[in-house]
Amino acid sequence: MDTVTLAAGGGDQPIRLLQITDTHLFAQAEGQLLGIRTADSFQAVLDAVQAQKAAFDLILATGDLSQDYSTASYSRFADMVRPLGRPVFWLPGNHDDGPLMRRVMPDFGISPARQVLLPGWQILLLDTQVYSVPHGWLKPEQMSFLEQCLSSEPARYSVICLHHNTFPVGSTWLDQHDLKNGSDLLGLLGRFPNARLVLCGHVHQETDLEHNGVRFISSPSTCIQFEPLSRDFGLDTKGPGWRYLQLYPDGRIETQVHRLPDGHFVPDGAATGY
Repeated sequence: MDTVTLAAGGGDQPIRLLQITDTHLFAQAEGQLLGIRTADSFQAVLDAVQAQKAAFDLILATGDLSQDYSTASYSRFADMVRPLGRPVFWLPGNHDDGPLMRRVMPDFGISPARQVLLPGWQILLLDTQVYSVPHGWLKPEQMSFLEQCLSSEPARYSVICLHHNTFPVGSTWLDQHDLKNGSDLLGLLGRFPNARLVLCGHVHQETDLEHNGVRFISSPSTCIQFEPLSRDFGLDTKGPGWRYLQLYPDGRIETQVHRLPDGHFVPDGAATGY
C-alpha cells in the first residue's frame, strides 16, 4: 500500500516526528563499521530516546539501515525499533538493498507506504538509490510520484524525505556523492508552495539551510559521524545522534538534534574510507 493515513497532532498541537538515519546494521550483532559496533550504538540511541520520554507520533528512517545488504540486518532493525511502539516509515540509502527491503519489511511489521497523510501535512518518502554507486538520483517515476502527491494535496504542507543531500555540505570527498539531479528537484519544488521541508540522511552530520522557502535538513548517524568541512575522508568524534521534528498546523517546523555523550562510541581515527 503506497498511501496510509494517520491521526496525529490535533487542534494547535504539532505532529511530532523522530528521525533516525544511517544505522548501518549487520546480520551479526557484532558487526563493526570503522571500529564501532553499529548495533550497540543504535541500541544506545534507542535507549536514550526511551529515557527522554519525548513524545513522537511516528519514526522516519532515512536510509542506510544496513551495511551488509542482508535480510537479517533488516530483521534486526525491525526488532530494535519495535519497543518504541510507533509506526516506522523508511526509504533506501546507497548501502541498502532497496528491492529486498520492499519484499521483507512488511513481513517484519514495517509499512511500505511512500505517502503518509496527516492532519494538515503529508510525508513523502523517495528512493534516490542508484545500484552499486554512492551518489543519488531521482528517477522519472520518483519525480512523477512527487509531483502527483504535491499537486493532489495542495492543502497539506509537505515533508519530502530522501537519503542523499540536495545541497553540498562543504566536504569535498562527500559532496561527490550527493543527489546528482538536485536541480531537477529544486525546479519541481519551486512550483509548489506546500513544499516545506526536505529531510535527508547520508552525510552523517547535521545541516539546516533554507532555499526559496523550503528547509533542507540532514541529521547525524546513529553510528559513525563524518568530519564537517573536510577535503578528504575524515571521521568526527561527536556522539551518535537523532532528530526530533514538530510540524505545526500553520506550516512552521521546529527541530532539535540530540546526541549520545562524546567518547562513548569513538570510531577508528586512522580510517581512510569505508
